[in-house]
Amino acid sequence: IIERTCEIARQVSADYEGKDLWLICVLKGGVTFLVDLMRQITIPHSVDFMATASYGASTESSGEVRILKDLDDPIEGRHILIVEDIIDSGRTIDYVTRILRERKPASLRICTLLNKADRREVDVPIDYIGFDIPNEFVVGYGMDFDQLYRNLPFIGVLKSEIYGM
Repeated sequence: IIERTCEIARQVSADYEGKDLWLICVLKGGVTFLVDLMRQITIPHSVDFMATASYGASTESSGEVRILKDLDDPIEGRHILIVEDIIDSGRTIDYVTRILRERKPASLRICTLLNKADRREVDVPIDYIGFDIPNEFVVGYGMDFDQLYRNLPFIGVLKSEIYGM
């Protein structure tokens, strides 16, 4: 994970050299990846956070996305890189990007640690992908099931007997 995060950080640093880069982390799952990524980015950048809800105590997105916490600062004219833990159906990131585009950033791109392309319901362009993964429910490295397992230092597949499927 760290090796791939460093590779992405090098690319982000090169792509945004001389630009007003803002990393927007989608909480809570994306925070571990964000922290490791921002430590490796070699150019000045700012950070802000959004929190959304679409899973709850389920292993599948409900399809209904809500904003629980909005950005603290305006993003107009800034170069925005959304940092996500995982992109699954694409509904959450599509919702977030539509909201952020209305705020007129100079650019808006997406970075995700994990990509479940086979689950995609909404086509979203992803600019930086850590790993493509199969359709398994994963936890660890910031990702949870019912608020548990975020603290694991690795990413693992949650056994179905844990979530009762």
